[in-house]
Amino acid sequence: MYDFAIVGGGIVGLSTGMALYERFPNAKVVVIEKENAVADHQTGHNSGVIHSGIYYKPGSFKARFAKAGSKSMTEFCQMHDIDHDICGKVIVATTPEELPLLDNLYERGLENELKIQKIGAGELHEIEPHVNGLGAIRVPMAGIVNYRQVSEKFAEIIRSNGGEIKLGTKVEKIDEKKDDVTIETSKGTIKARMIINCAGLHSDRVAKSAGYKTDMKILPFRGEYYKLVPEKRHLVKHLIYPVPNPKFPFLGVHFTRMISGEVDAGPNAVLSFKREGYKKTDFNLRDFTESVTYKGLWKMASGFVKEGFDEYVRSFSKAKFVESLQQLIPEIQADDLIAAPAGVRAQALSDDGKMVDDFHIIVGASSIHVCNAPSPAATASIEIGKEVVRRIPVQAHLIEA
Repeated sequence: MYDFAIVGGGIVGLSTGMALYERFPNAKVVVIEKENAVADHQTGHNSGVIHSGIYYKPGSFKARFAKAGSKSMTEFCQMHDIDHDICGKVIVATTPEELPLLDNLYERGLENELKIQKIGAGELHEIEPHVNGLGAIRVPMAGIVNYRQVSEKFAEIIRSNGGEIKLGTKVEKIDEKKDDVTIETSKGTIKARMIINCAGLHSDRVAKSAGYKTDMKILPFRGEYYKLVPEKRHLVKHLIYPVPNPKFPFLGVHFTRMISGEVDAGPNAVLSFKREGYKKTDFNLRDFTESVTYKGLWKMASGFVKEGFDEYVRSFSKAKFVESLQQLIPEIQADDLIAAPAGVRAQALSDDGKMVDDFHIIVGASSIHVCNAPSPAATASIEIGKEVVRRIPVQAHLIEA
């Protein structure tokens, strides 16, 4: 019998396992991951940005976790010699209409107690000479890292404490009782005092399997990227973001200098027809049917008809994608870009069509379910792990003995 069984070997599941050993050093912990490696989905397809928290509603989990997570992630990387670079980013207004939005975002950043600077076109061009901008916000604490490498270090720490990580093991059925949980997997039965659901793209299904109604569904949104060819990487010095459209829940296409030295351009955001659908041709009948028959999707879509159409146009038209990028860097041309691997974002959507914008954690009888862990989940993963463990019912102190 294990004390804790964590479903999901992404960065949130692994950070939770690490946090468990900080509180319960003698616990028996197992991480159950259906793939043959950790961090194989959202984490492994992440843009690698260490976010600051500037975008998020003051007082929200996202804002608090991002700010604290930026600090703890940076300190973790320093402690374990993980390659990272606190390079900073600029959020750029390219039209007069965007300047008031930039002002609003700057005020939000100040409310979140971030040390940011508002800069004019001259200072912007000193930082990013090729960017077209009337003004910008400089966010010096933003950075880049390889989150797969971070996750592998988390896994190493779990194993060094005696924890197990069962790879290639798919959860098939959960029987939760008051004092224990029985988990049927593709490789046998696992018993634990408590199950912690960090299943990302499948978190709603795992919660449902354990008997919990969440009033939300995970919808997969694919983000498609291009990379700059090596001879054009000099066009991007740091991280370059547009002012976000307040009418649309995604940030818009931007430029990200990766820890490898490559530069990603993107992403767009289109509904994927498979929860792990990284290609346009990927299709899963169950995933597709669940999405298109979900009333929440159609309620949401009705409010973003134009924006959603534009995202699909960019998906199939490189020329349109390039036009979006040229708003930030006018000299970018189609020949400067090559296709790059896509990512898939697990977006929780409520029955009334509203995107669940913050972290959502459900505490059950013998379970905890992380049902929504949107960006900046990777940045904030150490803080999320601590928060999940903090919510373990007090009677679990017996495990500490």
